[in-house]
Amino acid sequence: MMPIHELLNRIHWDPAFGAARFRLGYIDRLAGGLVHGDLREPFLREGEHFSVILWDEKGEPHEVPLHRIREVWRDGELIWQRPSPPTPRPDTTHSM
Repeated sequence: MMPIHELLNRIHWDPAFGAARFRLGYIDRLAGGLVHGDLREPFLREGEHFSVILWDEKGEPHEVPLHRIREVWRDGELIWQRPSPPTPRPDTTHSM
């Protein structure tokens, strides 16, 4: 799977690929779950390599850290999804 920063670079630098509508799903701790925002130009700030700017339904910008992005939609199609973290296994080394 392509890392999220490489996908964002492709969206930014490949005019044919980037000419679509992109929505990103990210974890918002205040909302308590997955929130979606639109990717609009410019979405990268010069010198900033760890976050992107997304726009909510009200037209407000939000700076989102890359590690919180969970999915990317291109023209309504899911094209990228971060794998779920592995489920921790119960510790079986201790006896009662």
